[in-house]
Amino acid sequence: MKTQNSVPTTKVARASQFVKAGVKVGGNYIKHYSKKLIDPSLSREELHKDNAADIYDALSELKGSALKMAQMLSMDRGLLPVAYSDKFMMAQYSAPPLSGPLVVKTFRTYFGKAPSQLFDKFDIDAVNAASIGQVHQAWKDGKKLAVKVQYPGVADAVSSDLKIAKPLAVRLLNLDEQQIDRYMGEVESKLLEETDYDLELKRSIEISNACASIPNLIFPTYYPEYSSKRILTMDWLDGLHLKEFLLTNPSQEIRNQIGQALWDFYDFQIHTLRQVHADPHPGNFLMRPDGTMGVIDFGCVKVIPDFYYTNYFQLVNPDTIDDDTLIMQIFENLEFLSSADSPKERVFFTGLFKQMIRMLGEPFLTDTFDFGDDVYFNKVYAFAEELANLEELRTSKVARGSQDGLYVNRTYYGLYAMLNELKAEVVTNRPDWLRSKKQVVL
Repeated sequence: MKTQNSVPTTKVARASQFVKAGVKVGGNYIKHYSKKLIDPSLSREELHKDNAADIYDALSELKGSALKMAQMLSMDRGLLPVAYSDKFMMAQYSAPPLSGPLVVKTFRTYFGKAPSQLFDKFDIDAVNAASIGQVHQAWKDGKKLAVKVQYPGVADAVSSDLKIAKPLAVRLLNLDEQQIDRYMGEVESKLLEETDYDLELKRSIEISNACASIPNLIFPTYYPEYSSKRILTMDWLDGLHLKEFLLTNPSQEIRNQIGQALWDFYDFQIHTLRQVHADPHPGNFLMRPDGTMGVIDFGCVKVIPDFYYTNYFQLVNPDTIDDDTLIMQIFENLEFLSSADSPKERVFFTGLFKQMIRMLGEPFLTDTFDFGDDVYFNKVYAFAEELANLEELRTSKVARGSQDGLYVNRTYYGLYAMLNELKAEVVTNRPDWLRSKKQVVL
């Protein structure tokens, strides 16, 4: 893979990358409509592919928050055309890596030594590269290690990158500016946290220790003495990412075992720790033939406020949907409804969100749930597409939903999507407070 010798770090240099992408995309539109004059049946798929490639190339050179946003967008099936999702998915673990000299320079900045002086052996070629940093293999005292090195300048550029990227998202990806503004603060705070490897080290140790007793999960040991604000060192974990793992044709038993481990991992974090590994894309999980799974990268952790937690999970109890007074109060608490809504809007959005909750809450209504049920997921995706085209949502002057829901919902979306790909059936282990009164009595 081609390496990158430098990363633009100044505001001017980074802004020019966005401008360059915009110019290329403009040229792609001109080419597309010129061809369409000759062939009116020409679809927009070629245009999407060209635009996706040009935008991804620009973001890949920038690294950091810009590339992270592309990765996040790739997880949302139906939000973007397939060409964008497929291309942006590369940001999960296949971005162009930094060159060796730039890696050495980073080590000298934070340790005053080259990596070869810290470790018995250090592979200068990265084994994978994502949005915030890249991973190298190293060896020390007989142990094989994974060393994550952050790209230079990405931490300092988070806020300015998001401001520059917003018009690109609005105009080129057809996203709603009001919705982007609504959640920008939450996204910015999480991206800033992801660039703080001191914080990630602390959270990695705390959460992995707390989850150590969950069956079939493997967590690396972390090494503070070889870590810093921009470098993080841990044990190397063997395993395959989800798509590679599925190519080995694992048995249904193994799929279920790994799926159960995933469910239990998130269930424990959300309901016991009240903080959660909020970046559930396949690049952060390493699956093995024996049904065990390694978990890495606690850079993005969402701490769930008590008020949000109580209201959010009260919605999952089926009795809540039938209590009109209670449901209206919760919808207001979670900012699904606004005091600015007209009576007609309140009726419309109440019905819409009730429908959404019933659908997305189905896995919580039974003691076991088959995530391999494509009928269920096709229904969810069809509903998501319907929402995207609703005139009432697109023209609403109110952004719907609490900022706290952004990463909680993203977490469940990512979890559901991975369990669906695994075709796993899991035991939901739901507590009594998630059951209706009728079920508890029975």
